[in-house]
Amino acid sequence: MTSRARAGASHLVPRALWALGGVAVLALGSAVLLGAHVGVDPFTAANIGVSGHLGVGLGAYQLAVNAVLLVPVVVWGRRYVGLGTVINMVMTGFFVQWFSAVLDPVLPDPPGHLLQAVLFLVGILLFTAGASAYMTAGIGTAPYDAIAPMVVDRTGVRYRVVRVVQDLLFVGLAILFGGPVGVGTVMTAFFAGPLIDFFTERVNKPLLHRLLPDSPTKVSQPG
Repeated sequence: MTSRARAGASHLVPRALWALGGVAVLALGSAVLLGAHVGVDPFTAANIGVSGHLGVGLGAYQLAVNAVLLVPVVVWGRRYVGLGTVINMVMTGFFVQWFSAVLDPVLPDPPGHLLQAVLFLVGILLFTAGASAYMTAGIGTAPYDAIAPMVVDRTGVRYRVVRVVQDLLFVGLAILFGGPVGVGTVMTAFFAGPLIDFFTERVNKPLLHRLLPDSPTKVSQPG
């Protein structure tokens, strides 16, 4: 094994832990948005709606959906798959489920307008900071996030167009099955990008560089 390969292998564990922490923070943000009754990202909203109708826990259902989405990604977009893919697809739904179980008894239902605004702000910041962290780890993209760039690679259609269509399809699915759709869904679907970029450049890249100074900082951000 070359020194470069050994360095890459030694950096995999801290990058995996970084990705896991990012997924946990992202899921906490989703749970906070759920507690605020403002809606969550399209993928989670659709999964909550369908899993509720099926009587299946969110974690188990989202894992099953991710497993289905992973098949075309492995076939046509293998370069987006890595350890971070597995961490995201396995843990995100369970983290949202667990954090929601902790927050539900604590938060008023429904929250007052002031608390709702605060929870909305906190939830969006946590969601985008966590998404940035898992992407900054650079060890793979979630199956849902890999679909749009994979389509772009094979068709040449603009990423934003493909991603908006993809998100709108899942918003429609969420509405059809009574998932939590609201202003938080719109924010995470269309306006989270600048915040993710901010956390990537100002927070996660510098911190990861300090943790792994001799490792190039890769970002698994699609597009």
